[in-house]
Amino acid sequence: MYDDASFYTFIPSAAPQEDRQTTPKHKRRQSLLKQPNEDSQANERTLDVIGELPTAVQQNADPPKATLSRRAQSYSDFHYAAKAVLDRDVSPGKRKGTGSYRGIKDDLEFADWYDDLENDLLDASHEEYTGYLKQLDLYSSHLDSLLSDTTSTLDLLTSLSDSFKDVEAQTTTFQNQCDGLTQEQKRLTQLADGISHNLKYYSFLEPVTRRLNAPGAGSLVRSQEFSSMLARLDECLEYMAAHPKHREASTYRSRYRLLMTRGLTLVRVNFVNGLKEISADVLKRIAERQLNDTTMSALLYAKFRVGASELKEVAQEIRKRTIRAPGVDTSAESEYLGLMNELYTSYSATRGKLIIPWITKKIRDVAVAPSTSKELVSFARNSISYMREMCSYEYDLWREWFEGEDGLYDFLESACEPLYDELRPRIIHENDILKLCELCTLLQTRYMHDQEDDEPLAANELDFSVLIQPALEDAQTRLVFRTQAILRDEIERYKPKPDVLDYPACNRKVSLSGTKTQQPPTSGRKVSNAEPTTPMPKTPMIVEGGDSPNGQWGFDTQAAFQGWYPTLRKAIWLLSRIYRLVNSTVFDDLAHQIVHRTTLSLHHAATLISNNRTPADGHLFLIKHLLTLKQQIVAFDIEYVVTPDINIDFSGVTNTFYELRERGGLFDPRNLWKRMGGNLLPKVVENMLDAKVELDGRLRGVITDFTTASADKITNPISETTAVKKGFDSLKAVNQAKSIAEKEVPLLRKKLDEYIDDRRTKETLVSAVQDLVVQRYETFYERQTREKHGETGSKRGSKKGKGREDDVWDVDMFEEWAGGVFMVGKVLGREEEEDDDVDGFSDRGSGRVSF
Repeated sequence: MYDDASFYTFIPSAAPQEDRQTTPKHKRRQSLLKQPNEDSQANERTLDVIGELPTAVQQNADPPKATLSRRAQSYSDFHYAAKAVLDRDVSPGKRKGTGSYRGIKDDLEFADWYDDLENDLLDASHEEYTGYLKQLDLYSSHLDSLLSDTTSTLDLLTSLSDSFKDVEAQTTTFQNQCDGLTQEQKRLTQLADGISHNLKYYSFLEPVTRRLNAPGAGSLVRSQEFSSMLARLDECLEYMAAHPKHREASTYRSRYRLLMTRGLTLVRVNFVNGLKEISADVLKRIAERQLNDTTMSALLYAKFRVGASELKEVAQEIRKRTIRAPGVDTSAESEYLGLMNELYTSYSATRGKLIIPWITKKIRDVAVAPSTSKELVSFARNSISYMREMCSYEYDLWREWFEGEDGLYDFLESACEPLYDELRPRIIHENDILKLCELCTLLQTRYMHDQEDDEPLAANELDFSVLIQPALEDAQTRLVFRTQAILRDEIERYKPKPDVLDYPACNRKVSLSGTKTQQPPTSGRKVSNAEPTTPMPKTPMIVEGGDSPNGQWGFDTQAAFQGWYPTLRKAIWLLSRIYRLVNSTVFDDLAHQIVHRTTLSLHHAATLISNNRTPADGHLFLIKHLLTLKQQIVAFDIEYVVTPDINIDFSGVTNTFYELRERGGLFDPRNLWKRMGGNLLPKVVENMLDAKVELDGRLRGVITDFTTASADKITNPISETTAVKKGFDSLKAVNQAKSIAEKEVPLLRKKLDEYIDDRRTKETLVSAVQDLVVQRYETFYERQTREKHGETGSKRGSKKGKGREDDVWDVDMFEEWAGGVFMVGKVLGREEEEDDDVDGFSDRGSGRVSF
């Protein structure tokens, strides 16, 4: 606030200006009071300074530095200093008021002189501080004046600040008022704009009504102005739907809907008229002269491609309003969709008048051709290929007229009607199942799109499988019907001839024919030269490629089926034919019926063979064919989940009424009440048609019957019924059983060789018979042991080797002997014997065999 020069103007100068410039900077003087140990030179310099003290004070105007001089510590120090001054010759001019010590005569004068000298010294030493005190007083007064000026200045600034705050408050109030006015201006502006924006959706009604109802409104359909007008109508409809609470919004919306319908109707009329003009031109040229195929094709397609792009844009005005997001007006969208469907219908009808007669003529030409007139598959192949080409052309032309595929396949199906009309009667009258299978294969492999294929159809590619699906369904329906007829006539109602039931002679014939043809094995196992080659493939087989001696894969199917019962051969043949040609659910149902009927037929044949031959022949015949059937149906992926066949059994009701009538009291309520909990109510019977479970159950049953019958022959002397007879000799019975076993086991193996060629199967059956024989001997031994010793439990012997001839063998010895007689596993190699143990073909504990 103040500069340095003005500060020193308040201090009076103690010396002239030129002297102050030459005067050296003030240096604090040292005190005269020094310590006693200081040297004499220091004392002399101190005395010189004391003599010059008044002059120095006069000359030094600046305030000294604020440092304190070192005071004397004791009076002796001051005495020494005073003495040094007295000893020095001081000039009288520099002393004031102090006389010379030389005129002192006594001690009293010396004391007075000393007091004066002491006072002078004190005054001389305090004079610098006294001057400095005066300067400090001057500074204090100056600072007081500065403080007063500052206080007055602060008061002035405070008043100014208060004034500024008042101005700021007034300015803020004014600014807020201006902002409020600005916001109000914006609100009013937005309100005016909103009113103008909302009014334009209402004010558009009158001009668009005049334009759409004008006489020449149809001529504006293909102009850009007409498209813009329809877009404005869309905006108005969307606005009315978004603001339903506006006054008269519903009225304006209905009127705009009528105008939109009017505009799109003009579009439809324009499209139909353009289409009719093109069609009339084409029909006129066709009627004028006879055209060949090339000229007809060029006329039908080239003429329609000329105006397609322009009419497509016209039709797009309707289509893009049928695919709008829901919420605008659902009823209006359905109305617009009806207009679009009218375009599709008009196009389909126009094109149908041109191409359907031509297609019908071509299909009839194919039908009367010599190579296809009587051959179903050839006719289907040629006619469907032609229709596929025609549908491809029509698909491309449709894409030039319309966007999307709505209505396309309905039109193409109508174009394929001549094909359906000619192909369906041929399929219905076809009785050859091979031709039906070939037709289904042709349709599925060449024309149907695989749903499981990883490569879907392209966006602009024709899906011909949709069009050929009706023909495939007709062929599959006929195929299923013929399969059921063959199942009924050739399997369920099959009556075998005597030569068909001539087993095991039929097996020997097959073995001889198999040896002559030297058919290679299909199972992959090594076949011994000593054993005849089996005609039964050990792996599941699907027959394909017709009934020729050599099928599609070069496999002799007739040789493979030799030795099989005719119903089994027909069943496998049917399954092979219809596999993958019908729906999986339908195939599973048919497969269950075929397997069930075939199993019943084989049981009937086994019963006849048992009556004509022996029960063992019937059992082995049934085992062989059931095993073959089980092996073959594995390849067909039959899903064994079948809906139960639910029937209501009223036999108990009729029997109860007959019983009551015979006894009397039919009309007695007490008798009816007693019978109510019994057989009076009908029963619900569920017959599960699971063919696999049924087949497994019948196979286990016939194997059990065979092993039981074979074991009964050997163990009859030691059976429980024989042992209870009077005079039973256990040792003689055991010897008799061993003798029978030694005779029956070779016969058993021979009988197995006549029916079964698989070595593992034969050894498994022999092992099952052996286990059952040993089990029955164990029961016999335990019974004899209890009777002999009276024990409640059985203890099996543990000794090995040959027993006594005059005693009954224990179980271990008999089992060892039976192993030498039956020789299970001795025929097979070591590796196959281990496979038998791993696969678990036999259940040694129960004598049952599982395959």
